[in-house]
Amino acid sequence: MPVTARIARPRARALVTAGLLAALALPPCVRAAPDLNALWDFTNPALSEQRFREALAAAEKDQRRDDALILQTQIARTLGLRRQLDDARALLRSLEPRLAQAGPEARARHALEWGRNHISAVTRPAERTPANLAVAREAYLRALATAREAGLDGLAIDAVHMMAFVDDTPAEQRRWNEQALAMVLASSQPEGRRWEASIRNNLGLSLRGLGLHAESLPHFERALALREAAGASARQQYVARWLLAHSLRLAGRLDDALAHQTLLEGRMQVVGDPDPFVLEELALIHRARGDAARAEAYAERLAAARRQP
Repeated sequence: MPVTARIARPRARALVTAGLLAALALPPCVRAAPDLNALWDFTNPALSEQRFREALAAAEKDQRRDDALILQTQIARTLGLRRQLDDARALLRSLEPRLAQAGPEARARHALEWGRNHISAVTRPAERTPANLAVAREAYLRALATAREAGLDGLAIDAVHMMAFVDDTPAEQRRWNEQALAMVLASSQPEGRRWEASIRNNLGLSLRGLGLHAESLPHFERALALREAAGASARQQYVARWLLAHSLRLAGRLDDALAHQTLLEGRMQVVGDPDPFVLEELALIHRARGDAARAEAYAERLAAARRQP
């Protein structure tokens, strides 16, 4: 997810009654695989690790080997998000001897996390070395091939969307994001379709990076509508609306941009009041509309917000 820190990747969702009933309906000899989405809280990797370790203990007790392997790949991911890269790498290496006997989901997830350990959203510029880029590219393409062969749409889309971190020019990001979106729209699997809002945000950003502001708008509009329809968190909806409003301003649709940013101004507590990103946009919009007094008022509020510790 040529993504900024403001973009929300797909977040953990609560278990729903239908899911619980489906699990209860399984034959006694079959155990449901762990619901990783329900265990993840991407805003709190430490809490996620705790949940995964609790699930891991149960999987190991019941000798569910692939489940245990999959859960450990997610523990490695929680470590990576906290920049504990050496610990994550050591854990992933320890799992390698078991991959030959593992199923495709476990192998694809291991490859994904090996790639993320080298190139991802938390990678620093100095870490974008040719060696790290090569390792990540091989890992993501391996995850893609494994997931595609097994018909695991969500993991295949994940791998393609991660390639936009490896090839990070706007044109390259556009190519990977368009491929990912085509895969989302062609998928009949919930794990594939749930990627649409995130992929559209990323595609909108890559188009914006190419200066194609009008072309980015349908993707940001659709992403916001999907977040709202899915009952996404207030923060996810806030960020989706800001991305749309920002591109509306860049596309010259100042009245529409003002309407969205004014709405966000009343909801800034969602991300922390004051939100300098909203204040900056409002200053720029009013200046572009020729309202120097309002623009200056927001500029002063922005300066005060930036002085806050």
